[in-house]
Amino acid sequence: MTRYQHSKQLLERAGKVLAGGVSSEFRKYNHPHALFYASAKGSRIIDVDNNEYLDFTLSQGPMILGHSHPEVLEAVNRHSAQGQLYAGQHLQEIELAEKITELIPSAGLIRFCLDGSEAVQTAFRVARARTGKNKFLRFEGHYHGWLDNVAWGISAPDPDALGSLNEPVAFPWSKGMAPNTRDEFIICPWNDLELLSEQLRRHHHEIAAVITEPVMCNNGCIEPINGFLEGLRALCDQYGIALIFDEVITGFRLGLGGAQSHYNVVPDLSVFAKAMGSGYPISAIVGKYEWMEQIEKSMVIHAGTMNSSCPMIAASLATLRVLERDDPYPKMFALGKRLMTGLREAAEKSGQNLVVAGPGPMFVTAFGGDGRMRDYRDTLKTDRPKLSRFIAAMHDRNIRIIGRGLWYISAVHTEKDIDQAIGTATEVLTGL
Repeated sequence: MTRYQHSKQLLERAGKVLAGGVSSEFRKYNHPHALFYASAKGSRIIDVDNNEYLDFTLSQGPMILGHSHPEVLEAVNRHSAQGQLYAGQHLQEIELAEKITELIPSAGLIRFCLDGSEAVQTAFRVARARTGKNKFLRFEGHYHGWLDNVAWGISAPDPDALGSLNEPVAFPWSKGMAPNTRDEFIICPWNDLELLSEQLRRHHHEIAAVITEPVMCNNGCIEPINGFLEGLRALCDQYGIALIFDEVITGFRLGLGGAQSHYNVVPDLSVFAKAMGSGYPISAIVGKYEWMEQIEKSMVIHAGTMNSSCPMIAASLATLRVLERDDPYPKMFALGKRLMTGLREAAEKSGQNLVVAGPGPMFVTAFGGDGRMRDYRDTLKTDRPKLSRFIAAMHDRNIRIIGRGLWYISAVHTEKDIDQAIGTATEVLTGL
């Protein structure tokens, strides 16, 4: 397509030096191919062909303050000028950790890392060290990074291939994964407390941790049913198992206290990333003292040359200060609900079987299935080719959405932005 001609040329050039022309697998699957971008500000992003998009991808979630927020950029520039990386500590690192301990209920002690995948592995190591057990329990469809031991159970050819609810089948996400990593975990359908209770009754003697996305955001956008997280907390207490919340997406998006404040369930360990850094590479493992003392006392080793660099800490501290000062959460929830309602109404008028699900600051659109979104198996029943056509048509009309149907709302989206998205979706759904 001529509107993406320059991107196509750059992709051909990139393919000669970058594997697949990209630096992350998901970027291959833009429409009509991997695209190249030139600039972004606020709720808008511009590609190299000068197409301007109203952006609901927010760089897969991190840009909670919108693109190129001036206070974040000023803080990064100022602290980068003073030094980039010391192989030692600096004042802002303390200030960020103090702020997080104020905001996050489970934060007794903190360690900073570079990304969510790394922080998840640190949490597992802490849980194993304290419990003396080796396995973890995870849920179908939940994403906890791309490393071997968690890259199972996040894709499947169809719902029937997953096996029974009591004995689920976990498929590897990639070739080249060590087969013995399948032995590190037990997998269970999400949002079913009875099944979970049975799995823990049978296997608690070998399980060090249960890890969950508090909202299942990487396949669909599915909230926990009433009582599920509370029941999960009680079961972990009963069996002496670490409860780990993967708040890479929900952290600082559902509120300053993350999903654990939003749902009032406090885990033992949590992982944060994405929104806390406004696009700069940072993650954190936070946890109650009795768990994190494994790191404090050097019984568990956690390290990283690039951890807590001056720019990434500055970006995170600036982001949290703006979020705390401006409190955009009521607005983000309201705009998200307004957009969700508008999409449902547009689908009803056009006779489309659109499903819209999620809490508001993030939500998912899908087609078909049986109209419900309760677990991963439900997401596999949806019409993915139809969703791809919808996403592509929206993109060609300058609305950018994550390819799996996930929408993010930022602090700088406006009612005008929401109305534009609803109007465009109405047009697309009518002609789909």
